[in-house]
Amino acid sequence: MAMQRTMKYQYETSPRKLQPEYRPIRKKYPKKSTAPKKKVSSKTKTKIMKKNDRAKLVMGLLILFIAIFTISYRSSKIDASFTKSEEMKQAYLAIQKQNDQIKVDIENSLNLNNIEQAAKEKLGMQKLSNKQTIYVNLLKEDYIQPALENSEQEEGLFDKILRELKNMF
Repeated sequence: MAMQRTMKYQYETSPRKLQPEYRPIRKKYPKKSTAPKKKVSSKTKTKIMKKNDRAKLVMGLLILFIAIFTISYRSSKIDASFTKSEEMKQAYLAIQKQNDQIKVDIENSLNLNNIEQAAKEKLGMQKLSNKQTIYVNLLKEDYIQPALENSEQEEGLFDKILRELKNMF
């Protein structure tokens, strides 16, 4: 099959389209199932489509409900933890206020006049007077023994071992 060439003058700017030498043969293969199909009436088709649409709608609503439930559950957990942290902050502030009050009480109680007054009232103490002073006369003797006498009397363990070894030989 040779191509036919025409020797006519071409007026257009685009070249002619070349035709292929062969054309592929497209065979229509038989379908896998050769059993005759049941004809489904249009009523059953619409019923099936309505059921599919309902199933899709139910699944969509179910997914939406789960998403809303998840969001609300997470929000409630966040609120619970927030209220717990606020309660802890309030307890912390109360303890800090009490601590500051105790510090002020301690500083006030450290006043020497308050200490003296508490000693007089609670313990029955009083200031010394000249009548309560007792003088003690000590002898002028030295009661301290010299250090050399002490070191000669005490003999160390190593000295005892050496002495015993000398006695053996």
